[in-house]
Amino acid sequence: MKALQNILFGVKLREVIGVTQQEIAAIQIDSRKIIKHAVFVAIKGAKSDGHDFINMAIEKGATVIVCEQKPTIINNSITYIIVENAQEAVAIMAHQFYEEPSSKLKLVGVTGTNGKTTVATLLFKLFNQLGYSCGLISTIENHIGKNIVPSTHTTPDPIQLNALLHQMVEAGCTHVFMEVSSHAIHQHRITGLQFVGGAFTNITHDHLDYHQNFEAYLEVKKTFFDQLPTTAFALTNLDDKNGAKMLLQTKAKKLSYALHAPANYKGKILENLLSGLVMNINDIEVHCRLIGTFNAYNLLAVYGIAIELGEKPQEVLVVLSALTGAEGRFDYIVSAENIIGIVDYAHTPDALENVLTTIAKLRKGNETVITVVGCGGDRDKTKRPVMAQVACDLSNKVFFTSDNPRSEDPNEIIKDMELGLSSAAKRKYINIVDRKEAIKAAISFAKAGDIILIAGKGHEKYQEVKGVKHDFDDKQILQNLFKELAK
Repeated sequence: MKALQNILFGVKLREVIGVTQQEIAAIQIDSRKIIKHAVFVAIKGAKSDGHDFINMAIEKGATVIVCEQKPTIINNSITYIIVENAQEAVAIMAHQFYEEPSSKLKLVGVTGTNGKTTVATLLFKLFNQLGYSCGLISTIENHIGKNIVPSTHTTPDPIQLNALLHQMVEAGCTHVFMEVSSHAIHQHRITGLQFVGGAFTNITHDHLDYHQNFEAYLEVKKTFFDQLPTTAFALTNLDDKNGAKMLLQTKAKKLSYALHAPANYKGKILENLLSGLVMNINDIEVHCRLIGTFNAYNLLAVYGIAIELGEKPQEVLVVLSALTGAEGRFDYIVSAENIIGIVDYAHTPDALENVLTTIAKLRKGNETVITVVGCGGDRDKTKRPVMAQVACDLSNKVFFTSDNPRSEDPNEIIKDMELGLSSAAKRKYINIVDRKEAIKAAISFAKAGDIILIAGKGHEKYQEVKGVKHDFDDKQILQNLFKELAK
């Protein structure tokens, strides 16, 4: 139980009706999960409005209601807290309720369109190898030391997030590395958290269904750095044309990394092979197991963050050289027939271009590049034809298929992908809606030495169709089909 007046510290209040001198047992934004003596925070969401569930929350035992609109009927036994922004309020209250867990950790946030998962995961692996007990909050999974907690969002809601950080403190974690999505920034999920540093990977075409336009998306990302304190560091990718903008208003220590521009953390690719990268990082040569230019940037970001957290350069590079990346990020398998299959999460035009450009650089001769790609339903439709064109431009053969169609008809999604394709692109692709059949067709088309890219889902172990998640693992399906081919 926690004192209500204490957890309201820092919340922008418009009106208080009732008493704040009371103990509360929990904070909740889901009325179905309310327990006795809980605070219910009414959030206006895209699909539902928490204000419609205030009476349900009271019936279930809530004694405090936090909302933006005062109810027309007031229950005299209930305390009503009217606030300017309920999303911001619940984040601040959750941070106080869980005893400000981020202040007891070295919390580093990683934001950007692509690379967040890999950078956060590499940092988690690196600092574990350096002897620390760490936490990880990522798209793939969350870690509390050695324990794995399933992940449902890139960044959890503020109550789940602060509860998770509290568990990490209780488990003895010293460092936590987390992905910070644009949705999380905009919806105040990270408000109130105390970061010791933040890093920017890049920004490209994504989430415009939510942010409406690129400028708004860019501004939301920048907000994360604007809010960092003077005691933190802000590390940005200067090779991204918007990288420098992230640092314009930050009060944090300004730092940069790059392969081309002058930067604090400077890299140069010496070799880029299927066996890994050979790089110079700040004039020290290092062999790494990760592949591709995009991973060279990820490695530079990780190195810079580690040094800013006080680690020794040589020790960091020794450990970094042996690390593998995140699941579903350029995962590759070679069949008995020497066909190379690559599974990657690339679900934006830029990410797809990066992966296919990397594959082009790995080709030794005239190997055929075959891409299997789809686009997610109920998401940004404007990137669909762009992704389709990128796939056709940089592949010899392309199979358009389903990704996670969600509530949409997968055939209609593919029609969106076809819009505006060039004449040359139209000669390269085939539509096979069934994703497994598309992968099977790509394999049957390939011969020894050819490279198949299965893009879009990466680490995901499901395919969501009409609100139902069906078991589906690109990598497992690829492995099984390769085994069948070898029989």
